[in-house]
Amino acid sequence: MKTRVLGRSGMEVSAIGLGCWAIGGATWREGVPCGWSGSDDAESIRGLQKALDLGIHFWDTADVYGCGHSEKLIARALAGRRNKVILATKFGYPINEEDRTTSGTRCDPAYIRSACEASLRRLNTDYIDLYQFHLGNSEDGESVREVLEELVDEGTIRYYGWSTDQPDRARIFADGEHCTAIQQHLNVFGGNLETLRVCEENDLASINRGPLAMGILTGKFTRSTTFPEDDVRHRWDLQSGPESLELKHLEAVREILTSGGRTLAQGAICWLWACSPVTIPIPGFKTVQQVIENAGSLAFDPLLPNQMEEIERLLGREGGSV
Repeated sequence: MKTRVLGRSGMEVSAIGLGCWAIGGATWREGVPCGWSGSDDAESIRGLQKALDLGIHFWDTADVYGCGHSEKLIARALAGRRNKVILATKFGYPINEEDRTTSGTRCDPAYIRSACEASLRRLNTDYIDLYQFHLGNSEDGESVREVLEELVDEGTIRYYGWSTDQPDRARIFADGEHCTAIQQHLNVFGGNLETLRVCEENDLASINRGPLAMGILTGKFTRSTTFPEDDVRHRWDLQSGPESLELKHLEAVREILTSGGRTLAQGAICWLWACSPVTIPIPGFKTVQQVIENAGSLAFDPLLPNQMEEIERLLGREGGSV
């Protein structure tokens, strides 16, 4: 089993994590879908349990995923096995569990504490391994960091991080003693390499959300693909389908990603491993088969330096900016 170290925590986690956004199901933010359609609770629980059986023991969720539903499913899947998994969740978007809606943002101390208590209840646990600030552009990093340090001292959380693509914000959290990770958008198509460098320089894990570009890097979508109105990807329909430029880029690098017997998804994960020793991709899933395919990447090594260079050339990024 390939493992990586979760930043300063020293905890070894599986080299890929499990993204648990999609299993939360349909969710709405001020009338706009911010969840995924078509999830099935029984299949989701089977997928979670299969992931654990395959050695994927770092799971990432958020209270806003299904407005608490993702956390509740995790609790059901982990009944009697909580100590087998490193659990990460997030806060920052107030939720209504009853109608699965969210509106506004909050990060005041009282809210952070109440959100943490609610997540503990839904996850059926008395501690959270990694508690992450979900508001990537917030100006309140220092005050939030102080509250999170208090929660560490109280034993409610073990470590904390920030889900942000902004390197200046990542540096604010890096000054915190128990900060151990920054979650950033990063995949073959793009991401902020400066934020990744902040992680490397400060002994932080770079948790990679969107490693499969919301499914585009699986190769199953075309320009004519459409999505239900309650799916967060429905916005692509309004832009003539999945991003045509990304589909064009996918065809340019398909041969390299699938070399050596990898699937496209597995190649995309191996690309992330090759970016840095601190990266930990967290591909999502809605089916057991997707979990199995993603776990299959653990049988492969990171892409080779010459393959990484060729991908940069094919995508016109010889300058090294993703």
